[in-house]
Amino acid sequence: MARYKIEIEYDGGAYGGWQLQPNAETVQGALERALATILRSPVRVSGAGRTDAGVHALGQVASFSTAAAVDRAGLLESLNALLRPNAAVHSIDCVAEDFDPRRDALSRLYEYRIWNERWHSPFWRKYSWHVRRPLDVAAMSLAAESLLGEHDFSAFRAAGCESASAVRRVLRSELEVWGGFRIYRIEANAFVRGMVRSIVGTLVKVGLGEMDAREFADVLASRRRECAGPTAPAHGLFLVSVRYRE
Repeated sequence: MARYKIEIEYDGGAYGGWQLQPNAETVQGALERALATILRSPVRVSGAGRTDAGVHALGQVASFSTAAAVDRAGLLESLNALLRPNAAVHSIDCVAEDFDPRRDALSRLYEYRIWNERWHSPFWRKYSWHVRRPLDVAAMSLAAESLLGEHDFSAFRAAGCESASAVRRVLRSELEVWGGFRIYRIEANAFVRGMVRSIVGTLVKVGLGEMDAREFADVLASRRRECAGPTAPAHGLFLVSVRYRE
């Protein structure tokens, strides 16, 4: 058996999330069907992160094992032909037999896009959260800095999260202004369910003047979800990349 690592991007709006579900089309399901068709044998795929329904990916990482002979260039072309138009595989590489895309990941980088203009965008409406009122990016940036380091993120944890602990280490937490966009980026060793979208919803409260940076830090320290802001819509969130050891 040989093991392979693939990098894939997808439009989350076309799927009910990453993980297999009995009554919904998922990225994992679409990928497994395509691989089984090409390799002519069942294939189980594991991913670096279980993105929720509606969440997009620019650089999701997954892996699979197969005893079939694999022409990587041919497999790449065939996969993209079967997955289009909602997903595309960037690369396929041989890896060690024990490679695990989730456990071996050093960090994951997410990006959340807010369209902060008075008018809606017909082009970006499926890939950003439209917030009409002006946002104070300086205040949001100051609040975002309090997330750096290791903390218990229970205050930003969605119901139904199965993780044994909510302690995570954040390596990067920052905002960027790009035209009409306010883009939040966060990199951490791992995430609890709903963490990024809960953080963004709370940061928007800071940007609107409904909370200050100190109160935001108090929300984090409270470990209580009811103290945080609303959950931002899924369609503004992107899994940008997953980092591994060279």
